[in-house]
Amino acid sequence: MNLREAILEEHSRQQVSRIVQWIGANTGRIAALIDIFCHDEYRVVQRAAWIVSDVARQHPELMLPHIPALVQRLEDDNTHIAVKRNVYRVMQYLELPEAVHAPLMNSCFDSLANPREALAVRAFAMSILARLALVYPEIGHELKLLIEDNLLQEPAPSFKSRARKVLQQLEKHIR
Repeated sequence: MNLREAILEEHSRQQVSRIVQWIGANTGRIAALIDIFCHDEYRVVQRAAWIVSDVARQHPELMLPHIPALVQRLEDDNTHIAVKRNVYRVMQYLELPEAVHAPLMNSCFDSLANPREALAVRAFAMSILARLALVYPEIGHELKLLIEDNLLQEPAPSFKSRARKVLQQLEKHIR
């Protein structure tokens, strides 16, 4: 299978599932996917984002070597919303190497503080920061204030639900 052609062939759940199944636990194919995700043109990257997310869910351990590249992708000002959303979605559940904590934390705080950022991106950023607050308790208070500020401004029930859950989690771990 030509991965890039398959990504462009059709944008559907069935096609994503076919590609994810073809990639499987093959580290070379995962590396090729990450290369496309990080370096290809906008449309291909946008479609690859969904596949990256599904592969990461099925084989989180095989994504570990690629975490720095994914985090670096967040630092690009021209990063498409689909890329950011899916990188954050993946990062919520992966074991994060210490080397990416600071840049990921900065990116997540920037996203959460930006009222023009997509709700899903802000919600995933909130969850990542809550996990990082377990390692760095000193960010817990800042995160709590930022979430409370977001709650006052954001009417979406799904966002409010995530915010309340994260605040409960923070209350257990920060003092």
